[in-house]
Amino acid sequence: MTFAKTVQLPVDIDEAFALVTQPERLRRWQTVSAVVDLRVGGDYRWTVTPGHIATGTYRELEPGKRVVFGWGWDGSADLPGDSSTVTITLEPSEGGTSVTLVHEGLTAEQEVGHAEGWNHFLGRLEQAAATGDAGADEWAAAPANLDQLVAAEATLAVLQPVLRNLTNEDRTKATPCSEYDCHALAEHLFGSLTGLGRMVGAEVVNPDEGSLENRVAVMAEQAISAWRARGLEGVVPGPGGNDFPAALAVNILSLEFLLHAWDFAQATGQKLAVSDELATYVLGLAEQVVPGARAGGAFADEVDAAADASPMERLVAYTGRRPLAAA
Repeated sequence: MTFAKTVQLPVDIDEAFALVTQPERLRRWQTVSAVVDLRVGGDYRWTVTPGHIATGTYRELEPGKRVVFGWGWDGSADLPGDSSTVTITLEPSEGGTSVTLVHEGLTAEQEVGHAEGWNHFLGRLEQAAATGDAGADEWAAAPANLDQLVAAEATLAVLQPVLRNLTNEDRTKATPCSEYDCHALAEHLFGSLTGLGRMVGAEVVNPDEGSLENRVAVMAEQAISAWRARGLEGVVPGPGGNDFPAALAVNILSLEFLLHAWDFAQATGQKLAVSDELATYVLGLAEQVVPGARAGGAFADEVDAAADASPMERLVAYTGRRPLAAA
């Protein structure tokens, strides 16, 4: 079975090609993270939604015209990586670019599911082309299959739009973390991701270029992928030479992403888009991590939350944070 659809984008052909091939552009409409080796024979790995990772190989490439790549899902027996074929063709059109996507090699059942997915994401592609960013993806907001690593990807998806909206003028703005302005908080986040990678034997590399959103996205993908590869059994080395259960230490990923998303949003007057389901799950992770970390000064004492507080507000209060207006 084959799925095919054409959309019209109000951008030139070079920008349209970038939107369907470049990680920074893909994160604006289709992926939480994307690793791309854009050459014939090169691999890609896209976290399309939390817990759902598409993998394959680029088979044909004509910059600005056409890209063909294998498509499948990491860990799937029904449609493994690189086992079907996606072709994207671009042509100049009045007012922009015509983009046609054809997905071949699917069973009838797979075609139904992928048609739903492609219709959703091609709609977001149209929005990203028109406005620069399709915004938070409702499909990433409350994954049905939440576990510790899926939560890390889902909280990263919450953080990224906040980082994308930061400007150079925000660098010196105060955050709810009294010891950090926005610039210092970003440096702290870089260090945390490096350390979390080190726990599982991975070198998380800061690209040292591009936007803050790009740098965090690249480092976060490296860290999460390393944790996925290692698994959550046994113990991992932590600060001070102490060993920690891997299933406990991995929770720090979600706490770093979601709490610092809130910190940056507070500092810059942004509204944080996070589902109650995800915030509730991360609060459960925090209840495992924070008591021990609080004794070492990593978190302030818990503050009272209002009786009608949202799950995110309860998480913030549990970790000792106060909104800037109330600080």
